[in-house]
Parts: sequence; C-alpha cells; structure tokens
Amino acid sequence: MFRNLRISIFVYYFLTVSAFLGTLHYFLAVVEVENIFLLAIVMLCFSALGGVMISKLAIDPLQEHVTNLQNLSKETLHELNLPISTIMTNSNMLKKNMESEKDLKRLGRIETACSMLQERYNELDYMIKKQTLHEIKENFMLDELVKERAQFLKHIYPHVEFTLELQTTQIISDRTGLAKVIDNIIDNAVKYSPNSNKCDITLSDNSLHIKDYGCGMDEVELIQIFDNYYQSNDNMRGFGIGLSMVKRFCDTQNIELNFKSKPDYGTTVLLKFKDD
Repeated sequence: MFRNLRISIFVYYFLTVSAFLGTLHYFLAVVEVENIFLLAIVMLCFSALGGVMISKLAIDPLQEHVTNLQNLSKETLHELNLPISTIMTNSNMLKKNMESEKDLKRLGRIETACSMLQERYNELDYMIKKQTLHEIKENFMLDELVKERAQFLKHIYPHVEFTLELQTTQIISDRTGLAKVIDNIIDNAVKYSPNSNKCDITLSDNSLHIKDYGCGMDEVELIQIFDNYYQSNDNMRGFGIGLSMVKRFCDTQNIELNFKSKPDYGTTVLLKFKDD
C-alpha cells in the first residue's frame, strides 16, 4: 500500500513541477508578461494548489489506514473480553469442587495469568478511550487504588512483602493511567531488588512513597533514568521505557515526581499530588 502511495506521490509531484515550469515558461517567453509581481502571485497560488493536492493525496490513504487499524483494535479488544470472562468464570466453578492442594495451586496460576490478561485488556481499552477523549479524569480514593495494585502485584511476586501505610486520600486524576504508573514503579522496585523481598509503600499528606531495598543508583544513573530504553542493568528484563512513561504521565497530570537513591541502599520514589 505505502509503496504504491510513494509512487503516486512521486508521479504527481513530477507532473506538478513540470506544469509549474511549463506555465512559468509560457508567461515569460510566450506571453512576455512584464508585471513580475503579478506573475509571482499567480505562480504562488499555483504552487499552493499543487501542495494542497499532494498533501491530500498523501494524507487520505494514511488516514484511512489509521481508521482501519483503530477499528481492528476495537474489534479485537471486544473479542478478547469473552474468553477472559469465560476462563475466570469456569476457574471459579472448578475451584468449588477441587480439594487437591496441588490442583488448587495450578488453578491459582491460571487465575493469575488470566488477571494479567485482564490488565492488558484494561490498558488497551484505556489507550483507545484516551485517543478519543484526550483527557480522562475521575474522582477516586488513592489509598484504595494503591492497595488494589499491591494486591495484584503480590500475585506476580508472591515472595515480596509489601508493607502498606495508607492514609485515606481522595484525588481527581486519570485513575487507569495512575494505576499503570504505580505498577511500573513497584515493578522496578522488585526487579532491582534481587537480594531483598521488602517494599514499603506509604501514603500521607497527598504524597505517595514507594521504597525498595535494592541495588540503588548513583547520581549519574539518576540523571539518565527517564531516557527511553535506558536500563541501569542490561541483564534485567524489559525495554527500559517504564520510567519515561511515568515521567510523561506525571508531567501531564501535575504530579511532582522525585527519586532518592543510594547505591546498595535502595531507592525511594515520591509522587506528590498537587491541588488543581
């Protein structure tokens, strides 16, 4: 598709330039127009018209392609919801008739994997809505959201002990986007704490602190952590885009983001929620 589009644009561009030069030659050599200012205006209008036509030729197929991708994403998202719901419903039914501890553990792993699929579903749904609505804000309890994310991540990292001290806090923000931010920060806390199984999460005075006891970072690393694809440890999984996304979200939501870290002592991430 795009190869044919490039060829079409090139041909149209070549024809436009040829027509422009031919028209210019006609006015100067044949008609012998002496009013150069008027000729310049005419040729400028001609160029503008050619530019509009080329832009339309390039943008219309691209717009159609983007629309088709959006429709496909919505349809795929809708189709994903049914198998996820089916797995969850049937696993709950199976659990009622199951007594073997080994089988219950296996079923628990299935439920955890299904919960992770549900999270990806929610993220895709959120991204599609954000493209159409641009800004999503709602009134919710931040302490309940933090507790929810910690419980979810506990299924993924059962060896980690999450210590929660959460003050009742109500805010207005993008709930789904903030959930992704919290997930990223906690995931980093666990990922970069291979020799520790502790993560402290404190919420008070509109400030959220997430503290790990991992490898920590020096001042040079702290400067680079928001760069796309940067990872302080190349052996760690992931693509190094988590904290870049976190910073973009905090900037758009008027959330103050700070890091305190020291090598071999761990890292504390601070999210300060300002009043709008």
